[in-house]
Amino acid sequence: MYEAPLKDLNFVIKNLINLEDLSRIKDYNDFSDDLVDAILEEAGKIGSEVLDPCNLSGDHEGSKIQEDGNVITPKGYKEAYQSLRDGGWFGLEAKEKFGGQQIPVTLSAAVNEIWHSSNMSLALCHLLTQGLIYALQKSASEDQKNFYVPKLASGHWTGTMNLTEPQSGTDLSTIKTKAVKENGHYKIYGQKIYITYGEHDLSENIIHLVLARTPEAPEGNKGISVFLVPKFLPNDDGTIGEKNDVTCLSIEKKLGVKGSPTTVLQFGENKGAIGYLVGEENQGLNIMFEMMNHARFSVGVQGLAVSERAYQQSKMYAFDRVQGTPIDGKKGDPIINHPDVLRLVSTMKAEIEAMRALAIYGGFALDMTKSDNSEYWNTKSSLMIPIIKGWLTERSLEITSNALQVHGGMGFIEETGIAQHYRDARILPIYEGTTAIQANDLVFRKTIRDNGKSILDLINEIKNETEEFSHGDNQMKELCSKMVLPVDTSIKVVKHLVSISNNKKRPAVSGVNYLMMLGYIFGGWMMLKTASKSIELKKNPEMDSEFLDAKIATSNIYLSSILPKIESLALIIMNGDEDVLSMKNSWL
Repeated sequence: MYEAPLKDLNFVIKNLINLEDLSRIKDYNDFSDDLVDAILEEAGKIGSEVLDPCNLSGDHEGSKIQEDGNVITPKGYKEAYQSLRDGGWFGLEAKEKFGGQQIPVTLSAAVNEIWHSSNMSLALCHLLTQGLIYALQKSASEDQKNFYVPKLASGHWTGTMNLTEPQSGTDLSTIKTKAVKENGHYKIYGQKIYITYGEHDLSENIIHLVLARTPEAPEGNKGISVFLVPKFLPNDDGTIGEKNDVTCLSIEKKLGVKGSPTTVLQFGENKGAIGYLVGEENQGLNIMFEMMNHARFSVGVQGLAVSERAYQQSKMYAFDRVQGTPIDGKKGDPIINHPDVLRLVSTMKAEIEAMRALAIYGGFALDMTKSDNSEYWNTKSSLMIPIIKGWLTERSLEITSNALQVHGGMGFIEETGIAQHYRDARILPIYEGTTAIQANDLVFRKTIRDNGKSILDLINEIKNETEEFSHGDNQMKELCSKMVLPVDTSIKVVKHLVSISNNKKRPAVSGVNYLMMLGYIFGGWMMLKTASKSIELKKNPEMDSEFLDAKIATSNIYLSSILPKIESLALIIMNGDEDVLSMKNSWL
């Protein structure tokens, strides 16, 4: 049984970011502690009582395609989707004028953690629809916003993102899908693969955001446009009209997230699928990347979510399972008393808390791009998104693996359910841009392009905050001392990457290690903030002392047992790149 970590989420939102700064932003003037409490409490109930019950069964059953191309989702999905729709959850970030809740990303990230912990396969439908709303609110015409966003925000319609083709994955310059202008709209012809919720039985209509080329478009990325292609052509009054020429050819058999249908879609098999241009011709990639940037942040939150879910399940098992007699224990003591099991579970908890704090802080940074200090926050959020996406998803692989390890042999057996989280996590470092794609973005666009200035400014901000924290009590002095070497090492690595940038292969081969190193240092930053605030709050006798002591303990564990990984990564980055590049393909 999944239980939303409401106390942890509340702690981060109310203590590690500045809610007053958010409430000064025009869109979020009504944001308050009470709103946080109300939304998280209700989200937690739906996660535990509605989404979780069909999670394991949905994994076992999977979505199924019928002979006519329609897709049936697992038992319980329709009812769970209906609950989300009735509660207005699809419009979390949509503007109020379109019927949305208009809440900050800070809070919607917390809700998304709950959804994806309780049922990642089902929550993917919600994630893609949120992403389409985000893209339309930024780039669509006023008529398109007024027509499509309210339907998406209500959950009556859902959204998808259609980029990949059989011959075109990461390199979108090779897409072949065509868009031919005709009578004020376009006819779309082509095939798209890996389309999450491209066909399903949950909503009345599905709106596909599709990358395609017009006949006169220039070659490469500059010639890509983006189109809205509805499953059913809507009438002027918003009701559903005739079916568009969009066909689901098949759904993929997958390692994980089996409840969500991953489809192959054919556009224009007969007379051509009608599509509507968003923005201007040949500007599609920029618009799609706006949706993808939002999605990359959300996938990072998925990494946190599946880690939390696996941690909860392994903790319950460790407190219940009896096997052997622990050192200094007695017969009948559960396995949590074995030191190595305690190590696994406590380091999971510590790292998840760092991941959660970083995700919420990243959402806050995105929200603050709307503030008066937007230039600073744009730079900061731009740096954080590839780290949040890359680090949180990569770490979810080891955390879910360790959760399975806690179960021993039973972890390898599907009936326990822990294997599902291990399988579900594996897609996260792949879709919406692999970890290597995030690393290339971080290395070349966000480090080397300005000679490391932006990232060094951020690391020096961490360094200065560490110095400020070190003037606190002895506990904080000791904690801060553990950050000094990692911060200095990170600065050396940034300067090293800039110094070797004339040979692009060298920083490229070190990119993923660089991303992971920054993830660990950002996590350490969050845990220093956590410890400092916990020590401060302990002075109030009305606060939950046990909860705060646990926060201080997890901060210590993170800084002692997880943060030192930076040193080994730094050694590899600064000494190992040329060795790897010396390998000839013929020797492999």
